[in-house]
Amino acid sequence: MDKIAERLKLLRENLGISQNKLAKEIGIAQASVNRYEAGAISPSVETLLWYADRFDVSLDYIFGRTDNPQGKLYEYQPKIIEEDDDMKKFIDMCFDPKSPANARFKQALLQMLQENKE
Repeated sequence: MDKIAERLKLLRENLGISQNKLAKEIGIAQASVNRYEAGAISPSVETLLWYADRFDVSLDYIFGRTDNPQGKLYEYQPKIIEEDDDMKKFIDMCFDPKSPANARFKQALLQMLQENKE
C-alpha cells in the first residue's frame, strides 16, 4: 500500500468514519474511497485538499513527507481505547515483570493514556 493510501485510510479510521459516510461527505462513490485506500487509484488534487481540510492535516503528512500531521487547527490525539486489550498487552511487554518499579510504571503509563484520551 502506498503512503497516500495508508494515510487516507488511517485518517478515516482514527475518527471511526465508514467509507460510505466519508464518500457521501466528499460527494463521490464509496468504491472510490475504497480504491484510494487500496492505492488502486489516486485522488484528485481537489480531493486531497478536501481530506487535508476535513481532517486538519497538512498535505505533506498525507504525502508521507512528514510524520507530523499538523494542519491549521490540528491537535494530535492518538487513538487510545481504555478497553483495548492489545494496548494493555503492549504495555505489559514494555516492562520487566521482576522489577520492583514495574507496577508503578505501568500504572503511571495507563493513567497518562487515560488522561490523554479525555
